[in-house]
Amino acid sequence: MPLRDAHILVMDDDKDVLTAVRLLLKPEVGHIVTDTNPENLKCLLAGASFDILLLDMNFAAGLHTGNEGLYWLRRIKEWNAHVAVVMITAYADIDLAVNCLKEGASDFIVKPWHNENLLKTLGAVLEKQHTPRQKAATDDTQETFIIGESDVMRELFRKVEKMAPTDANVLILGENGTGKELVAQAIARASLRSDKPFVKVDVGALTSTLFESELFGHKKGAFTDAREDRTGLIETASGGTLFLDEIGNISLPQQAKLLTVLQNRQVTPLGANKPVLVDIRIITATNVPLAELANEQRFRKDLMYRINTIEITVPPLRERSHDILLLSDYFLCRYAKKYRKPGITLSAAARSKLLHYAYPGNVRELQYAIERAVIMANGAVLQTDDIVFSPIEHRTPNTDRLQTHNLEALERTAIMQAMEQHAGNISKAAHVLGLTRAALYRRLEKYGI
Repeated sequence: MPLRDAHILVMDDDKDVLTAVRLLLKPEVGHIVTDTNPENLKCLLAGASFDILLLDMNFAAGLHTGNEGLYWLRRIKEWNAHVAVVMITAYADIDLAVNCLKEGASDFIVKPWHNENLLKTLGAVLEKQHTPRQKAATDDTQETFIIGESDVMRELFRKVEKMAPTDANVLILGENGTGKELVAQAIARASLRSDKPFVKVDVGALTSTLFESELFGHKKGAFTDAREDRTGLIETASGGTLFLDEIGNISLPQQAKLLTVLQNRQVTPLGANKPVLVDIRIITATNVPLAELANEQRFRKDLMYRINTIEITVPPLRERSHDILLLSDYFLCRYAKKYRKPGITLSAAARSKLLHYAYPGNVRELQYAIERAVIMANGAVLQTDDIVFSPIEHRTPNTDRLQTHNLEALERTAIMQAMEQHAGNISKAAHVLGLTRAALYRRLEKYGI
């Protein structure tokens, strides 16, 4: 794998080191994440797929034994045996280096380092590395990791870490395009069932006839077109995880049948008399607000309690503005590679336009905009005119239902819409918002716009 396609995580308690590494690697690699707290390692590794982890040896002030680094190295190898770990230390101790290599580290660097040597080390590690992620990276359809460094995403990763090892049923809430399926995959990947099947079903798209046939299976002759026995998806997922997407869109009769399966932990294929026992963990997802979903006339409350042992909400992109450019760079690298346009970049004005948009279509809309821009680009630097957002998502403000009642989120959205409407003109945006220029500047800084 070339370095430009690599996904790298850097863990060091020295923020100056993290800044230096980010500045060095950002133009050289596909994606880079930095963090100062090793306690976040498990959730970061569960929420994303990294090729290399640069890990500092010492985190506690005044301690320079390297024992902390060795401890975290051992834990990392327990959580993810495939990620290559390169240890960082300020002390050139050959014995410590040997211990790290014995414990599974791929290499060892001493700080301060020469930039060329660090890049060569990373390149050499990648050449030796052959992981499942490398295979997945060649297939554009296999995007199975979550990208995010904002506070709300770190909180989401923390929740995934806590709930994943249990068998508790999980309900994932969130608007369209936020990445609910990726969260479901992250939970399954970090669970005790990670080596068992992960089966996704878009139940909202199934008719009443297909619902039973697809989920429960059928015997030959059970109905006109049943020419052979078929194993249902619930039975296929036995031992692993069943992900039911768009659960809020199924009918009340379908809900009753699903509830029976969840209560009894067994399914009876159509045309069969004997039930089949199943062992599944259920993860469900919906874009329907929880209050509406809990309406007895639309969704059975007894089923709600079955699927909602734990609920997790995936935040909309407008509430994680610090991730917009991070995601943009990832999609830019991905589609530049796909469409054979290496070296393509975003101008400062294009980046500003991306930051000032409200994204009603969330991450999916951002992905669409970047892919279109790469395809249609005439030059190596994308300009504002190259960034075109989906007309599908354009809404009339007066008919838009509020997706949140959080005042800060509402204020941020209003500011972004005003900035977009007036093409980044501070004076005009401040005027329509009823603010002074100074007050608007303060809010722009506050919300990272």
